[in-house]
Amino acid sequence: MRDLVVAGGGPIGLATALYAARAGLDVVVREPRTGPIDKACGEGLMPAAVADLDRLGVCPEGRPIAGIRYLDDRHEAHARFRAGPGRGVRRTTLHAALSAAVADAGVAVQPVAVGSVEQRGDHLLVDGEPARYLVAADGLHSSVRRLVGLEGRPAVRRRFGLRRHFEVEPWSDFVDVHWAATGEAYVTPVAPRLVGVALLGSAKLGFEEALGAHPRLRERLEGAARSRVRGAGPLRQRSTRRVAGRVLLVGDAAGYVDALTGEGIALGLGQARAAVDAVRAGTPERYEQAWRRMGWRHDLMTHGLLVATRPAVLRRRIVHAAAGVPWVFSVAVNELARAS
Repeated sequence: MRDLVVAGGGPIGLATALYAARAGLDVVVREPRTGPIDKACGEGLMPAAVADLDRLGVCPEGRPIAGIRYLDDRHEAHARFRAGPGRGVRRTTLHAALSAAVADAGVAVQPVAVGSVEQRGDHLLVDGEPARYLVAADGLHSSVRRLVGLEGRPAVRRRFGLRRHFEVEPWSDFVDVHWAATGEAYVTPVAPRLVGVALLGSAKLGFEEALGAHPRLRERLEGAARSRVRGAGPLRQRSTRRVAGRVLLVGDAAGYVDALTGEGIALGLGQARAAVDAVRAGTPERYEQAWRRMGWRHDLMTHGLLVATRPAVLRRRIVHAAAGVPWVFSVAVNELARAS
């Protein structure tokens, strides 16, 4: 009987498998998609994520990120990371590096999805095959979360994300966050002559329409070759709990607030490590408490920023406010950037 099945072969699922293999567990990953998996995301790794990946022996190529910069048409505010640089990394590059590490560790990746889960007391049946535990890392719209009855209520306010790459030399070593009345634009340097632009907002607008709300950014990108658009959403996803018997949820599958504060990979890596620790100890219920402990800062600050910037009048003042009290902005950024 296997010790662990990991549902989902994205970055957090692969990291879970690596932590499990290093803990001496017999683990398999189930992921129906093949090749490097892309996703609509900001592609910026916080310093804590870079450090965690380095400890796993995974060092994807990318561009150093010095911190976060907020901009609107008239103001800007920046905060440097105190714990060392982050890294802008294409999602496909990150996935390829983790896939290589998983292969080197001898972990099998089966090209199938998890379709059924049955609790059997001291073990599970995953698609009819016995396993001691299942960790679900199958993303924002997790099917395992639904299978085991952990799906929360849908969010009333729905936000969506769009991302494409532009072939232009990065002009900043910060992740630039452009604020407008309709949403935010995240610009991340990810490679020589390549930046990723992720647009977030509450309306399902087309990319060019959403980019039009950021004239300063649109002008800079004018004429640059660009990739096709990838989308994601609704971003807000809820789970009622993170543990159901011998099933544990990690990463986006465990619930997601918003991409606004940008440390999803760092948080997911911490959750993967905590889930494996609970599995190895045979105490899966411990993971629920660990998940709450790791995520409270992120949830509090992301919820707070979303609520505070909902009225248009406040959205128009967010960058001015950050520039007016730079030490507060720096503390907030570095709280989110530090390890869980």
